[in-house]
Amino acid sequence: MGVLLNRPDLLAVRRRWRSEGLTVVFTNGCYDILHPGHIRTLERARALGDVLVLALNSDSSVRRMKGPARPVIPGLERAALACALEAVDAVTLFEEDTPRELIAALLPDVLVKGSDWSHFVAGREEVEAAGGRVVLLPLEAGYSTTATVEQALARRSSP
Repeated sequence: MGVLLNRPDLLAVRRRWRSEGLTVVFTNGCYDILHPGHIRTLERARALGDVLVLALNSDSSVRRMKGPARPVIPGLERAALACALEAVDAVTLFEEDTPRELIAALLPDVLVKGSDWSHFVAGREEVEAAGGRVVLLPLEAGYSTTATVEQALARRSSP
């Protein structure tokens, strides 16, 4: 079971993990409505190392990216759900539009994103310059938070 950490505490734990020789994997996203695609991606990411850190966009960051109706689930509740997942060791929230600043401070050994982000992986340069690697994982077909939200809204508004 994971733990929710603020940035300073996460960086302190990262120093400990480094001294213990653990491979730290990092991924991020909104994870607004948790679905099986998220779970499988997190499990595959965790299999790439010893520790998985999941950085969640804060509510204000999600709103800037997805619009005023999002997130559907508030940040601390999304974090609690993520902490309950076996694959996740640590969760943190970030306010910025991208986690580049957080990644540059954390310098994970492995940076993971879904293949839909192959055009832009925030933090790629910092991780690779530090000797880490970037892994793009294939998406689970048939799962999309945005599509789920749109379907739910369409059902609610239809007679």
